Amino acid sequence: MAEATEIHYTPSHWSLLKRLRDEALEMTRPFHQRHIQALAYGSIARGDVKPTSDIDIILPRPPAPAIVETLIEAETTITHREIIQATPNYAAKAYIHTAEDRSYSLPLVPLRSHERDFYSFAGSVNHPQLAEGIRVPGVTKNLTLITPTPQGHTETPVAGREGATAKTLGIGVTAVLDRVRTLRRREKIGRTGVYIQRTLHPHEGFGDVYQQLARRRPPLRRRQRE
Repeated sequence: MAEATEIHYTPSHWSLLKRLRDEALEMTRPFHQRHIQALAYGSIARGDVKPTSDIDIILPRPPAPAIVETLIEAETTITHREIIQATPNYAAKAYIHTAEDRSYSLPLVPLRSHERDFYSFAGSVNHPQLAEGIRVPGVTKNLTLITPTPQGHTETPVAGREGATAKTLGIGVTAVLDRVRTLRRREKIGRTGVYIQRTLHPHEGFGDVYQQLARRRPPLRRRQRE
């Protein structure tokens, strides 16, 4: 079984991480002030960032999309909006982009437990954790477990350690195995696109467009009824 590889961050890496997390802190601030949970997830939560790293904010239990848009527009400019449903079985989400690599997402139906576990699998932090400089463990798209250390992080392959990985992340082993299968399938056949991707026009609202899509797409209607 592979041993963990120790990675020490350089001063420039610490500087990049701080800059990205400071930006994520500002992106989550208006929601935190209104007691709306907003999580930054992925490398920014774990620490293994790159200059090209995105900042993605998820609102797991959001208010109405119009409220979210109003809060975002009070701080910055929205560049474009879209509804994405990755597969027929997954929750459709509203995506609000403020730059090419900066976005907010919010489910348009309640997330199932395994969908919520995705954010723990990747690693996620809330506004107070960003403010306190807290990093958390999570798994990369290459199925490497990143575990933060004072000097940087350790990297451990998930393969063969699914149970230990689940324990580290605080989620069920079923969630880990499901995510491993998904990522391995993508690696083998590549991304095959998403089930639904609909860009909204400036005059359109998420609710109306979602209902239009649901009338034509039975999987959307089924999720609505759950």
